[in-house]
Amino acid sequence: MEKWSLMAIAALLGLTVRWTVSLGSYSGAGKPPLYGDYEAQRHWQEITYNLPVKHWYVNTSDNNLQYWGLDYPPLTAYHSLLCAYVAKLINPNWIALHTSRGHESPSHKLFMRATVLVADMLVYIPAVILYCCHLRETSTKKKISTVLCILLYPGLILIDYGHFQYNSVSLGFALWGVLCLSYDLDLLGSTAFCLAINYKQMELYHSLPFFCYLLGKCFKKGLMGKGLLLLIKLASIVVVSFALCWLPFCTEVEQILQVLRRLFPIDRGLFEDKVANIWCTLSVFVKIKTVLTPQTQLKLSFALTFLSLLPCCIKLTLQPSLKGFKYALVTCALSFFLFSFQVHEKSILLVSIPVCLIINEIPFMSAWFLLVSTFSMLPLLLKDGLLFSYLLTTLAFLTACTTSFSILEKTSEDDLQLKTFSSSVRKYIPWFRTFPNVIKSSFLVSITLMGILTLMSTTLDPPQRLPDLFPVAVSAISCLHFLFFLLYFNVIAIWELRDSRNQKKSS
Repeated sequence: MEKWSLMAIAALLGLTVRWTVSLGSYSGAGKPPLYGDYEAQRHWQEITYNLPVKHWYVNTSDNNLQYWGLDYPPLTAYHSLLCAYVAKLINPNWIALHTSRGHESPSHKLFMRATVLVADMLVYIPAVILYCCHLRETSTKKKISTVLCILLYPGLILIDYGHFQYNSVSLGFALWGVLCLSYDLDLLGSTAFCLAINYKQMELYHSLPFFCYLLGKCFKKGLMGKGLLLLIKLASIVVVSFALCWLPFCTEVEQILQVLRRLFPIDRGLFEDKVANIWCTLSVFVKIKTVLTPQTQLKLSFALTFLSLLPCCIKLTLQPSLKGFKYALVTCALSFFLFSFQVHEKSILLVSIPVCLIINEIPFMSAWFLLVSTFSMLPLLLKDGLLFSYLLTTLAFLTACTTSFSILEKTSEDDLQLKTFSSSVRKYIPWFRTFPNVIKSSFLVSITLMGILTLMSTTLDPPQRLPDLFPVAVSAISCLHFLFFLLYFNVIAIWELRDSRNQKKSS
C-alpha cells in the first residue's frame, strides 16, 4: 500500500510540473500567418470535424495542405476528431471551418492543454507506472525513483506541454508494447505497437527491435512447431490492426497512396532546421544538399542507417532477451536519428524514452544522455519562448537523478555495465581501463559546456555573417555526444548478450 502511495505522489509531482509548463508560452503564439504547432493541432480538429474522411489528406478549397495539412497517420486524425467533438460542445467557434483559423483565447488554451494532460494520464503515465512497478530484481525505492525520473524527463514535457504536441500518446503505446512483451503477451504487445505506428509514423524508429525480438522468439520456439504458429498469429494481428486503422481510407488505392505521400514527404529534403544529426553537422563543412542529388542523399542515408543498426539487430534476432530488446530500442532509434532521411529535432524523443527505461540499470549514462537530448532541442525551445521552462524542468530532473540514484557515484565498470567489455579488451590491451574519474570529469565538462552555450544563446547576438552560429554549435556538440552514446549503447547491447549467453551456459 505504501508503494502505491509513493507512486501516486511521484505521478502527482510529474503532473504538477507538466501543468506548470503548460501555463507558459507555446509554438507560434501570436505569430501569423502560420502560427505554430498549437495551431496545427487545432486546425486538424477543424478539418476532421468539418470535412469527410476522404478529404482529410487531400488538397481542396476547404483543406489547404500548405496550411498545416494533416501529415500523421489515421489514429492522430481520429484523436483530433475526438477532441473536436468535445470542443464543439464547449465552443463551436473553436473548430468553425475557415473562420477559426489562428484562434487564440485563454479558454481555448486551457482546453488544448487539458487534452494533452488527459492523453498523458490515459496512455503514457499508467504505462510508466506499471513498467516500473514490475521491474524485476529492483527494490521498491528504486522503482519509485525510476518513476519519478521518467516522469520528470524534461524533453517530453517541454515538447508536449510547451511546444505543443501529443508525443506521449505514440510513445505511451510503444511503452505498453514493451510492457506486454516483458510478460510474454506478444499479441497484445504487437497490437499496442501497431497503434503507436498508426499514431505517429516516426515510431518506425522502434520497429526493427520489435520485429527482431519477436522473430527471434519464433526461431527459438522452432519454425516447424510453436514458433510457426506464433509467427502466423503475430502476422495476423499486425494485418488486422493496420486494416482497422486504415479502413476508412481503403475505398480507393489512390486515397491510400495520398495518405502515404503525406506521411513520407521525401521532397522536404535530408533534414530541416538545425537538427543534431550527422547530416546537419557535416553540412557546416560540406554543403551536402548542394553536392549530392536528392536520390543520392536518400540512398546514402538509408545505407548508413542500415549498417549502423545491423549488428544490434542481428544479435537480438539470434539471441532474443528483454534486456537486449530494450538496448536495441535505444541503439536503433539513435541510428535512425543520426543517419536517416528527413529528421526533426523532436525525433530525439524516440531515443530518450527507451533510455528512460534503462535509467535504473545505468543511471549515470542514462541521465547524461537525457540531459543532452533536451539540450539538443534548445534552438527550438528558445524560439518558442520556453527558456524558463527549460531551466526549471532540467534542474528538477537533474536534482531527481542526483538524489534518487546518486549518479555521480555510479561511474565504475560495473555501474556502467562495461566490465565484460573491458575484460575482453584487456586481453589485447592490458593497460585499458574505463577510468571512472575521467568519465565523471567528462560529464562535468559536458554539463558546463551546455550551460555556457545556453547562456551565450540567450544573452549574446551572433556575428552578422554567422546568424546561425549558436544553433549550429548546439547541434554539432549534441551530435558528437550522440555518436559517443551510439558507440556506448552498442557495446553494452552486444557484450550484454554475450555475457548473458555465457552465464546461461555456466549455470
